[in-house]
Amino acid sequence: MNLDEIIKKLEHLNISSSELDIPEAKRLEMVNQAADYANTFINGLNKLKGFSDKEIGTLTIQNKKSALNEILNLYQKEVAESGINAASPKHLGYIPGGGIFTAALADFIAAVTNPFASVYYASPGAATIENEVVNWLKSIFSFPENSAGCLSSGGSISTLIAFTAARDKYKIKNEKIKKSVVYLSEQVHHSTQKALRIIGLEDVILRYIPIDNNHRIITNALIELIEKDKAKDLNPFLVVATAGTTDTGSIDPINKIADIAARYKLWFHIDAAYGGFFILTSKKNLLNGIEKADSLTIDPHKGLFLPYGVGAVLVKDAEAILHSNYYTANYMQDGYNEELLSSPTNLSPELTKHFRGLRVWLPLQIHGIEPFISCLEEKLLLVTYFRKKLAELGFCLGPDPDLSISYFWYPFETNTDEYNRRLMHEIHKNGSVFLSSSIIDKQFVIRIAILAFRTKKETIDEAIEMIKCCLRIVLEQLKNE
Repeated sequence: MNLDEIIKKLEHLNISSSELDIPEAKRLEMVNQAADYANTFINGLNKLKGFSDKEIGTLTIQNKKSALNEILNLYQKEVAESGINAASPKHLGYIPGGGIFTAALADFIAAVTNPFASVYYASPGAATIENEVVNWLKSIFSFPENSAGCLSSGGSISTLIAFTAARDKYKIKNEKIKKSVVYLSEQVHHSTQKALRIIGLEDVILRYIPIDNNHRIITNALIELIEKDKAKDLNPFLVVATAGTTDTGSIDPINKIADIAARYKLWFHIDAAYGGFFILTSKKNLLNGIEKADSLTIDPHKGLFLPYGVGAVLVKDAEAILHSNYYTANYMQDGYNEELLSSPTNLSPELTKHFRGLRVWLPLQIHGIEPFISCLEEKLLLVTYFRKKLAELGFCLGPDPDLSISYFWYPFETNTDEYNRRLMHEIHKNGSVFLSSSIIDKQFVIRIAILAFRTKKETIDEAIEMIKCCLRIVLEQLKNE
């Protein structure tokens, strides 16, 4: 191809490729359409069910042009109105992702400007925002200034980063793996075992510490397990506690566990993905000792009500986390001499990543911290209100919750588990408010997890009415059998 042919071909390609750089008038039109959709969606949340098991239509990529309004209508029908409505105040089944509007603005700005936030040299401003969010978290949880941390996609990756640092600090490799012991309770999030497997520690010995009637680790039992393992010439190296379990919302006695970990020179990890931000509330005393952790995971997409996709990890030993994650390459030599801890990529498996820091930083700058604290206090009070209303209906309740998760069951005269399963089925079939179930102490129970920032007293009243309606259906079935 000669030069004239190349120029002619480029002119032709420019016509088509320029369609990706949308003119201002069209951009404004599309932004307005997206804003109209967002407003309609938010304004209609109270009218939508919390859960729908509808069949999904076609969402295939057909390689043809469609108008944005058509696509938004398709999205509403096939995505927003199917499954669990995680933005809804009626999402009470799992610990939800929230989705405050100012975080959506942050994501929009981040996507438009597209800074490479992983490397300080590439975008010092974006990397600084990421680091300032981490510094803010350090101050909340009283971690030392020289500790390290980064923002991740969520608790699973945060746990993986923390455990990798622990593995490398304690040199758990080769023949040492099968002699090494990790202590945890059956209430840990499954990302704990998953992370161990991913980082090559599938063959470590897992010791499940007995828990009490409130589903918290029994510390004397932990000491006994460690002593027995040391007597067998095994290698205890990691203990995992939870500040807000997924099943029950329980907080382990982290202060006592921290002292045990220090006595036996174990790495102490706390999973505070759900419960961490309750340190800002009247429940802060339950989190005494959290500052003693060697590593800590927290999820802003839970306790700060941000959209899914932003977790955080703090690690006291900066050298350990750097050892696990810091690498360089020839094409990165322009940034080689920068401060290592200034670039988030040196503290995480990720190089290219979403600019997550902005979706934390911008809402805090706009709202301040007080509305977040009020929201958390409100959820604590709502779960107390819910339990009192359920007790009036004759339901059995699990122990008083540490945070905003509770479980319950109805004491049917026969086949209690079977009929509570039927009750759960009717609740899902109704779908006006979404609840979930679990097996606790070998018993089928129904769970409520109150953390959606839009959930108010009116939502809980609607949940109570739904439960009453579904209970009547099951009691009628029982009478007719």
